[in-house]
Amino acid sequence: MFRMSTEEQTVSDNQLRQVRIEKLNTLREAGMDPFRANASQTHTSKEAISLYQDELPDEEQKTVSVAGRIVAFRVMGKATFLKLFDRDGKIQCYVRRDEIGEEEYARFKKLDLGDFIGVTGSLFRTKSEEITVRATSYVLVTKTLRPLPEKWHGLSDEDQIYRQRYLDLIVNEESRNRFALRSKIIQEIRKFLWQRDFMEVETPVLQSIPGGASARPFNTHMNALSCDFTLRIALELYLKRLLVGGVERVFELGRVFRNEGVSRRHNPEFTMLEVYQAYTDFRGMMELVKSLILHLCQEALGTTTVLRYDGTEIDLANGWSERRYKDLIIEATECPDWFELSKEEKLKKTTEMGIEVDPELEDFEVTNNVFEKRIEPTLIQPTFVTHLPRQLIPLAKLSPEDETTVEVFELCINGQEIAPAYSEQNDPLAQRKMFEEQAGEEIQKVDNDFLDALEHGMPPSGGMGIGIDRLVILLTGAANIRETILFPPIRPTEG
Repeated sequence: MFRMSTEEQTVSDNQLRQVRIEKLNTLREAGMDPFRANASQTHTSKEAISLYQDELPDEEQKTVSVAGRIVAFRVMGKATFLKLFDRDGKIQCYVRRDEIGEEEYARFKKLDLGDFIGVTGSLFRTKSEEITVRATSYVLVTKTLRPLPEKWHGLSDEDQIYRQRYLDLIVNEESRNRFALRSKIIQEIRKFLWQRDFMEVETPVLQSIPGGASARPFNTHMNALSCDFTLRIALELYLKRLLVGGVERVFELGRVFRNEGVSRRHNPEFTMLEVYQAYTDFRGMMELVKSLILHLCQEALGTTTVLRYDGTEIDLANGWSERRYKDLIIEATECPDWFELSKEEKLKKTTEMGIEVDPELEDFEVTNNVFEKRIEPTLIQPTFVTHLPRQLIPLAKLSPEDETTVEVFELCINGQEIAPAYSEQNDPLAQRKMFEEQAGEEIQKVDNDFLDALEHGMPPSGGMGIGIDRLVILLTGAANIRETILFPPIRPTEG
C-alpha cells in the first residue's frame, strides 16, 4: 500500500498539490535544488541485492548508491523504512536520525510518496530477512507535485489506465512485465531474421496511393509538395519494389494506420512486421513463421505453452494443423454445395445460422463473414488456413489446382489471425488485372508505379505479415489489444 505523509493525510485531494507546492517553495528558500540534473546510481535494486554476501557480517557488506521513486514510507520515530522503485524492481532503505543528523532527518521526514531520491549506504539483512540499504546519506532528486494512486493493486478505471499509462506502470507489475516482454519479443524477432540474412529497411509512411491492403486510410496534406497523401495502410508494395531491386530477403517493423473501428482485436494505429523472401513461396513462409514463433517462445518466454486470458492452454510446439478455407466453410455451414449457392441463398443460410451479414456485400464477402464470425474465433490452437478465395487476396498467385483460390495461408491462433502469407504475384499483367478488378470505378487508386516496377521483373517470392500487437496478446495472455499498446488512441478530455 502507498502511505501518504502525515500532512497529506489531513487534507482533501484537491489540496494535495498545493501542499506539495508549498513544500517545494520551502526547499528552494532553503537553497536546495528539488529538480537535480543527475544523481549517483552505482547499482540498480536488483544489482544491489545480489551483492549481499551471506558469509560476511553486516559491517563488512558492500556500500552502494541506489536511486528511484519512493513507493512505501514507514516512519518509526527516530528511524524510517522506505521502498525505492527503479527499473529492476524495489529495494528497502533504512534511514536513521543518528546516522544522517537531526536537521537532515527532519527534512527527510517531509518527503512524499512518489518523490525521487538517491540513497548511499551499506547493505544489511533485517530481522525479517530483507536485504536493505542502511543509509549514510540521501539526496532529493525530483520533487513530485501530484500524489500517486493510493493502492499498490493498480488502477481500476480503464480510461485512466490508457490516459495515464505512466501511473499504471508505476503501480501495476503485470503491466510493466507485459511491455518489457513486448520489447524483448521485438528484439528477438530482429535477431531471428538477421540470423537468416534478412535486411531491415524503412519505407515511407506518407504515400500517395494507399496500397497493400483493403482499408480506409487516414488522409493528410503535404504543404511542401502541395499534394495530398495518406498514412500507409500496409508495408507491402515498397518492400516488393526492393525485391525487384535485388534485395532478396527484406523486412520492416513499422507503424501502420487504418481509419477503421476500435475493438478488442483492432486498433487504428498498430505495429506490423512484413517479411519478403525471394525463391520461396507460401509453404516457405509456413516454415519461417513457425520457426519464428518457436524462437520467441524459447528466447523471450522460456516456454512453448501459453495461457489465454480465460486460462486455456495453447501448445505452440506440437499443436499446429493445416485446414483449407473451403473445407472449414462447408463444415461450419453444413452445406456441401455452399460454393455453388447464389448470394441470396447464402444470405438466407447465414440468417438461419444467426450470423448478421450486410446484404450489400459481395458474394465472397458473405462467405468470409461466416469464416470471421463463426470459424476464426474457434481456432485457438495454431492453424494454417490455406487457399483463400482469390477476391480476398489480389496480391497472391492463383492456386494451380483451383484458380478460384490463391496460394495463401492465414495463421490463426488464439481465435484470431496472427499472420497472413502469400506466394507473391510476380506476373505484372495478372497483377494489373486484379488491381483493376479490386478498384472498380476508382481506377485512380491503382498503383501504376508499383506495376511499372513489377514489369522490370520480380523473382518468385513468399511474403508474410505479422501483427505485433496481436502476437503480444498471444504470448502474454492479454485480453485486449489496448493492453499491449503503451498509449492507445483515446478521446481527448475537454479543456
